[in-house]
Amino acid sequence: MKVPAEISYREVEKTEALDSLIHEKLAKLEKFCDHISSCHVAIEKIHDRPKTGSPYRVRLDITVPPGHEIAAVSNPDEGNQYEPLEAVIRDAFEAARRQLVKLNEKQHDRVKVHPQQEMKAVVTKLFPEQGYGFLKTTDTGREIYFQRNSVANDDFDRIEIGTGVQYSEIEGEMGPQATTVQIVDKPGPGAATEDEGTIEPPLGW
Repeated sequence: MKVPAEISYREVEKTEALDSLIHEKLAKLEKFCDHISSCHVAIEKIHDRPKTGSPYRVRLDITVPPGHEIAAVSNPDEGNQYEPLEAVIRDAFEAARRQLVKLNEKQHDRVKVHPQQEMKAVVTKLFPEQGYGFLKTTDTGREIYFQRNSVANDDFDRIEIGTGVQYSEIEGEMGPQATTVQIVDKPGPGAATEDEGTIEPPLGW
């Protein structure tokens, strides 16, 4: 996560075991969505002796760029009375995981690729620290400059040498420049790479 998760306890004693379980589950969430920007975990005891249901409630409030908010709550009802807090925590994180998987698939278009979605360029040079790179078109072999802010879904950090992309371009002052870059294919083992060297972006970009 870009910032540490916030964990709050209300009428529940914080223990090393609970803290360890929550951080373990947080780490697993990031395997399904690696660009979570914030997460608040609230652990509450809302009843001392409920007639039905569990005395505990666990809520996760998660933010995913550019502006998606996910809320997952576990508060077992009748038939699950006095279910251990650890089980309620696991249920809440599982509900959050399902929502994150759906959102991640939607954001990255992980659905069946139609012919019009076939990649049109491949990333051949990448300068992560400077925030730019170059594409080479698959039809004519033209080289096109792109910047971090031109990559859709804030996905610049997912790009590698050999990543296949779709793009839109304009003619800049010093040549073609991509205005929108969207990942459609990740490089496989043995993908070709080029030495980053000391290439500078074209003047004016």
